[in-house]
Amino acid sequence: MATDNKGGEAASAKASAQGQGLEGKYLTFVLGDEEYGLEILKVREIIGLMDITPVPQTPVFIKGVINLRGKVIPVIDLRLKFGMEEAEPTEETCIIVVDIDDTLMGILVDTVSEVLDISHEQIEPAPAFGSHISTEFILGMGKIQGKVKMLRDVGRVLSPEELVHAARAAGQ
Repeated sequence: MATDNKGGEAASAKASAQGQGLEGKYLTFVLGDEEYGLEILKVREIIGLMDITPVPQTPVFIKGVINLRGKVIPVIDLRLKFGMEEAEPTEETCIIVVDIDDTLMGILVDTVSEVLDISHEQIEPAPAFGSHISTEFILGMGKIQGKVKMLRDVGRVLSPEELVHAARAAGQ
């Protein structure tokens, strides 16, 4: 008896079409037990953990600012921003310096993994988690070597108001 797989093919084609435009190189990093990816074109550099100067009256996830070659850059702890527990820094803890709308910002991560070239066939849309869970900063879900990596839109991780707080923290 033959089975009709047109529904499965249509769903696969739709997911592939939604991944169009998202293919490219992603820097992958780890927070807790999860692996994430950022578009490599937004990454300016990766630096080891350095002294972060706290800034009063900023949201808890804004750890403070660093002085990177004469530039004051705000640093965001992605663990705290994503509602995870704060972690003690290790030798692998680092800061990924990203460019968000011509503003440099550091994001604190547990460890950087690798740069992956992800094709549009490997990217599926973010699942619907319900109306109370925000997914606007998820570009999609990368399926690589049997693992799922959440691809983040670093430009949308912070709301416009939070970006203002971060810019003020850096004196911008």
